[in-house]
Amino acid sequence: MADILLIVITLNLITIALIAILNAFTFPRLGNASVTLDTPFVSVLIPARNEQKQIGQTLQALSEQNYPRFEVLILDDQSTDATPQIIDSFIKHDDRFVSYLGRALPAGWSGKNWACHQLSEYAKGDILIFTDADVDWTPTAVQSIVNEIQASQSDLTTVWATQTTITWAERAVIPLMSMVIMGYLPALAVHHTPFPSLAAANGQCMAFRRESYHRIGGHQSVKNVIVEDIQLARRIKQAGLRLRMVDGNQLIRCRMYHSWDEVRDGFAKNILAGYGNSIFALLMATLFHWALFLMPSLLCLFALATNRSVLLGWSISWLALALLIRGLTAQSTHQRLEDSLLLPYSVILMTIIAIQAIWWDWKHGGPIWKNRTIQREQG
Repeated sequence: MADILLIVITLNLITIALIAILNAFTFPRLGNASVTLDTPFVSVLIPARNEQKQIGQTLQALSEQNYPRFEVLILDDQSTDATPQIIDSFIKHDDRFVSYLGRALPAGWSGKNWACHQLSEYAKGDILIFTDADVDWTPTAVQSIVNEIQASQSDLTTVWATQTTITWAERAVIPLMSMVIMGYLPALAVHHTPFPSLAAANGQCMAFRRESYHRIGGHQSVKNVIVEDIQLARRIKQAGLRLRMVDGNQLIRCRMYHSWDEVRDGFAKNILAGYGNSIFALLMATLFHWALFLMPSLLCLFALATNRSVLLGWSISWLALALLIRGLTAQSTHQRLEDSLLLPYSVILMTIIAIQAIWWDWKHGGPIWKNRTIQREQG
């Protein structure tokens, strides 16, 4: 039994490391583009609910875009903070910016999906870029996305924004998103195979061709889905359309959260849905990541304390592979290389996040987010 476990851990670590190495060379990166002759009209669509911390910075960055033909539509989803006032200050001085007050949330919809659906009804663009209120844009970012769409002929281009992390909780947890994408999902397979299971997207930045968005049913087709970005990507593939993932390459950045409480609740909102709302699957995944990314450190300490040289050799090899995966994905996505050493700590924090998600599901029937209970999707 011990030998089987040894083989399983080793093979999994080697497989993930090989995928990470492959993606380091083949994962597309957003280019710093100049204006081209072909300039389709672009709608940048931002759902906003209680986003006073960063929406001003986001709108300011969008106002400085060098792309010549775009609009920015913001939907105030019944905010209770200063978000509407901040939005109004931009609308008064830039006619490219338009705001709408969100309608009441209907039964069977999640808040973000309902907001995005409303925005799609107002949008005039040939390209629809759905983005979050806390995303930061360099002046060439919109043009770079348009160029990427035209070059790849994609129907959905999703950008994995470069993540800004400051506090220890952010640095330990948020880069794990990049590790999962870069280590578990070969970009070549995403781009060149038809299988919907090999699809992913990042709701921080999703750029659709208008006709493709409506062809798959838009956000109405995923109205009660918490991880709507992944489901929309899968629907693109199911429809025989083209999906493209690109790294933000510091042209598009995001600071998702600012504290441990925000990190915990933000990840707990999505993690159970990411495992098909199966608590059993989430628990199995937690054990899997303990075995791969926490156990090697514990076994190293145990082997040193008990003077077991063979076990020490194996555990050091596992730990080296685990840190290689974390370090390579950090380097590829502009994260701190030294934070790779936090990997065992990261696994412990993710376990706490999983517990939070399970508690919410048992107590409330779904996660709590921005003073709303998001009921798990049915069917």
